[in-house]
Amino acid sequence: MAAFARAFGALIQRSTLSSLKNPSLIRRIEFLELGLQCVRVVVSDAQQVRQFRAFQPVFMGRRSCKIAGRKDAQNLKKMKRNSKIGKEIVAAIKKGGPSPSSNTVLAAILDKARALDVPKEIIERNIKKASEKGQDTFIEKVYEVYGFGGVGMVVEVLTDKITRSVAEIRNVVKDCGAKLADPGSNMFKFRRVRVVNIKSGDADKDQLLSVALDAGAEDVIEPTNIDDDDDDDGNEKRYYKIITSSEGYEDVLSKLREEGIPFEQDNGYELLPLNPIEVDDEAMDLNKELISKLLELDDVDAVYSDQK
Repeated sequence: MAAFARAFGALIQRSTLSSLKNPSLIRRIEFLELGLQCVRVVVSDAQQVRQFRAFQPVFMGRRSCKIAGRKDAQNLKKMKRNSKIGKEIVAAIKKGGPSPSSNTVLAAILDKARALDVPKEIIERNIKKASEKGQDTFIEKVYEVYGFGGVGMVVEVLTDKITRSVAEIRNVVKDCGAKLADPGSNMFKFRRVRVVNIKSGDADKDQLLSVALDAGAEDVIEPTNIDDDDDDDGNEKRYYKIITSSEGYEDVLSKLREEGIPFEQDNGYELLPLNPIEVDDEAMDLNKELISKLLELDDVDAVYSDQK
């Protein structure tokens, strides 16, 4: 109703600009379709009739809200990715110096940043940051969490302040009603593999199975859940995952390039559950909320769970 009122007010203003000296020129105001879809003001001037129409108000329905939510998730994902690359740049410079020609690790990170279209200012800011006095290097840490319904979680962190990161994680876990686990409590439920992510619209399963077989990959996992991401048109994205060893990773990428199959540029290591478990809807929702809040933390890079 507020949208209708604004549209109606703007319409009256438009129609009266030309008839301000003679308000009697406004002959009638018509409310069409119960006044919610369109309003028409008819102005008679020198025996000419002019009509001013209000556009139909835009109502945010479920799909619009869904797309907006996915856009937020997409932006968060990009921010986390850019932040992680920035931290990797600092860590690489701390270890091997600021020259890409002599620091092969830094050169590889910069190549990845360019492939992912990371803004230049982010790269330059972190290169400068690495040379500042008092700037600690970033280190990787892993925390384990007991979720709901018997679900185990592993939280990967890249941080320059361990005390800060563990305090933030502990607070989120406590607020959600979950519990931090001792080291080693959940890690045995996962295996670390190299994963290549491919949008389902860019290839089919048979084609990817052929590529995986030729390249010596371990498996191809079909998309099961819609990722919290979308493309620029708001379309949902689903992914195939080619599972491979570290030794066979480059062979898989090379084979995909030969076949002309695009893949995500930020592929890397992931933790896959050995035996995914099913939980009820309530536990599933609670686990999703917990994971979402953990991923909002600046130091958290990834959260893995063995929930189906």
